[in-house]
Order: sequence, then structure tokens, then C-alpha cells
Amino acid sequence: MTVVIGGGDASRLDAELDARAARFPGIIMSSGLAGALDPTLRPGDIVIDGHHHLVAQIAAALPDARVGAVAGSDTIVATTANKRTLAARTGAIAVDMETHVAAQVAARRNLPFVALRVISDDAGSTLPPAALVGMKPDGGMALGAVLRSLARKPGQLPALVRTGNQAGRAFKSLDRAFAALIATGFDHISPEDLPPA
Repeated sequence: MTVVIGGGDASRLDAELDARAARFPGIIMSSGLAGALDPTLRPGDIVIDGHHHLVAQIAAALPDARVGAVAGSDTIVATTANKRTLAARTGAIAVDMETHVAAQVAARRNLPFVALRVISDDAGSTLPPAALVGMKPDGGMALGAVLRSLARKPGQLPALVRTGNQAGRAFKSLDRAFAALIATGFDHISPEDLPPA
């Protein structure tokens, strides 16, 4: 297994994934946090999408996961109105900033693709401004930008704390999901093991 961190930069992610796929052709999995477009999804819920055989294997290991489309966006979909619009336009149940890039690389390289995403913010939540500036290219937190945003709008602090708590719940769920998948041997599946998509 090899890891490429997205960090919200679609062109860099595309180039790094493509180079990695050229050297190590295998299953491409997009994993991490996502925003809910379906109002029944809650922080910590798992969404899977992609090659039907891989989705079925993940669903068997994670029976509470929801199967559904994950929409892609090059920017954070932060407001409830934008989430509703994207859900209506795409029929997707979740959105993130990396899955569509990973799916494009997989299609270009003719490799199997699957997404395993964990909901961090629900469809009824609007993200505070500090959350929108808080991601560094390596996926870490840009603390300085967050603090500057809080200094300009201190009233967003309760929403930022809620967002942080929800992200923490989502990361714990993601850890449990990967532990369950590794226990089933999912990390040893190769493209040759899969029937055609």
C-alpha cells in the first residue's frame, strides 16, 4: 500500500497519483473525510463508491457503511444551500475534494477504483470561515490561518469547535474502518483478483 495525500490541490494530487500508478499499478482508493449531501448521513458515517466488487468487499467488512455516489469539488462545499444544489445536480450522497481526481487517474490508467469516505460535516451544517482556511497542502491544519480567521470573527468559535469535534469523530471512524478492512485482508487484493468492472 502506498499513500498520496490530497490536501485540496487537485492538479498536484493528479500528478502524484498518476506517477505512483505508473510505477505501482494497483487499486486506487480514495479515503478520508467528506461532507454529507444526504441529510440522513451523520458525522462518522462511512460512504463507499466505486468498482462493484471492491464496494461489495468493503460493505461486507463494514456492514453499516452506505453505498452511494461521492461527488467531487475542487473547492470546499461549505454551505447547506450549496450542498442541496450539488445533491440535486449529481444525485451524490457525499462530497469531497479528492475522490473525483483519484477516479480520473484510475480511469486513465485503466485501474480499479474505490472510495471510502467518512462524513465529517452533515448536510444541514454550514462550515465556519476558519474551517475553510484551515487545511495545508499536506492535509494538516494551518493553525495561523485559523487563528487569524477567529481574530476577525470570534463569534464563529462555537461552530469551529463543533466542526473540530465532528472531524475527530470522523477520523476515529476512518481508523476503525481501516482496521476492519486490514483484518479481512483487503489490503492484499490486487487488480488481477477482480472481475471486470
